Amino acid sequence: MTIYTDGACKGNPGPGGWGAWIRWGGHEKELCGGEAHTTNNRMELTAVIEALGALRRRCRVTVHTDSEYVRKGMTEWMPAWKKRGWRTADGKPVKNVELWQRLDALRDKHEVHWRWVKGHAGDAGNERADALANRGAAMAQGR
Repeated sequence: MTIYTDGACKGNPGPGGWGAWIRWGGHEKELCGGEAHTTNNRMELTAVIEALGALRRRCRVTVHTDSEYVRKGMTEWMPAWKKRGWRTADGKPVKNVELWQRLDALRDKHEVHWRWVKGHAGDAGNERADALANRGAAMAQGR
């Protein structure tokens, strides 16, 4: 299973959207949504949460994201955050902790591999996820 995710925000904070494109075998699914007042990082996290949450059974999944925040959070920072009670190295609460905790729980239900892709560089999957995220942001703005 392959998932491409992206988040978008019109102002940061401001209206934002998230998008995910899921492919498996010869099938595919598009997901998107938005919030009236949010941040880009929240939308990046929400895209992955919504995509993994849409899976009906345990899967081996490769998540492609252009967000270093999401990729590094999941592959580097999270073990230390959890060890410190969801606090950063300088003792501050982790931002967006409720989203990180939801993503952590969803990740445990699947075999997830993380791939960073450069945004806006012609990767077809990333471009599709970006278009979905922008559609979600437009929905949040009432368009």
